Amino acid sequence: MAYVISDACISCGACADACPVNAITEGDGKYEINADTCIECGACADACPVDAPQN
Repeated sequence: MAYVISDACISCGACADACPVNAITEGDGKYEINADTCIECGACADACPVDAPQN
């Protein structure tokens, strides 16, 4: 299952910078992951300071 960004997101952009397939974009109030593009690598979760990306 693709990662999903929780409401804990602080919109810092660390996850988007870490994503190797550019599946993460800035949404309304938090970043969002495109499930069709996500390769479930976990790079976003490793980069996030508040553990917002979850799978």
